[in-house]
Amino acid sequence: MPALLPSLVTTRIDPERCIGCERCIPVCPSDTLSMVDGKAVVTGATSLQCGHCAAVCPTDAIRVEALDEGMLRFRTFDLDPAWLPHGQGDLPGLVRLMASRRSCRNFTEQPVERDMLEDLIRIACTAPSGTNCQPWAFTVLPDRKAVMRLGDRLLVFFDKLNAMAANPWIRTAEKVFGKGQLDAYHRGYRQRVQEGIDAYRAGGRDRLFHGAPAVIVIAQSPGATTGFEDVMLASQNLLLGAHAMGLGTCLIGFAVEAMHRDASIQAVVGIPKSERVRAVVAIGHPAERFKTVAGRRAAPIRWG
Repeated sequence: MPALLPSLVTTRIDPERCIGCERCIPVCPSDTLSMVDGKAVVTGATSLQCGHCAAVCPTDAIRVEALDEGMLRFRTFDLDPAWLPHGQGDLPGLVRLMASRRSCRNFTEQPVERDMLEDLIRIACTAPSGTNCQPWAFTVLPDRKAVMRLGDRLLVFFDKLNAMAANPWIRTAEKVFGKGQLDAYHRGYRQRVQEGIDAYRAGGRDRLFHGAPAVIVIAQSPGATTGFEDVMLASQNLLLGAHAMGLGTCLIGFAVEAMHRDASIQAVVGIPKSERVRAVVAIGHPAERFKTVAGRRAAPIRWG
């Protein structure tokens, strides 16, 4: 079943339960609701399907049928459904979680349970998105066989790319008539990629996915105005959720870039051409531990 468009109105109000408190009116970003004869009524033609109205209603009189309550039912932990008021979260704990999350490049062979992978997707989907369009799509590679099916196809791609980058005539032509990306790749990445290819062929060492037993590919569905930003926000949620679960993650940029340059790679894992891959996340149980969090480079800060 195709996803409902954010413009469709699926809000339903039980007039018997509505007490006319009017709380739902100011929180609706689309002016979907109005007060009629002391009751909240659906009068607008569009809706973001954000659920603000249902979340604020004190008598559970409002239901947004487009929303799936199962997306907030997790299999590996219990969620308190009560809204957490502003200022009442554990801020030091949150920042510690964000600072402790690190890219993991050493995984154990222990498989990742399906329930954990499904919960990670639900966690990712709590992210905000432009006009609440939620333009993300998730493809799960749940085991090493599936991961390396993608890895083998990527190996073919980078073999061809490295052969082209090694040819000075092709690099020069691309630099003159193109954008110089091949020459930049040759100078910055070709040698490291070739070492990874050679290591894999010599002994099966996986320097692309770092031996991760699972991968989640996050793609952008068509039609979103801020699709890239939306998907990356969802990806960050997934990374933080994985750390809290006891899992390690690593964003695999080389895989994303390969899929952008060769759309046929997406077909290997069943991703339609209409979707744009934005993040490839290697996931597994980490075989590394750290003593402390690390700092960050100082960011430029401007005051207007």
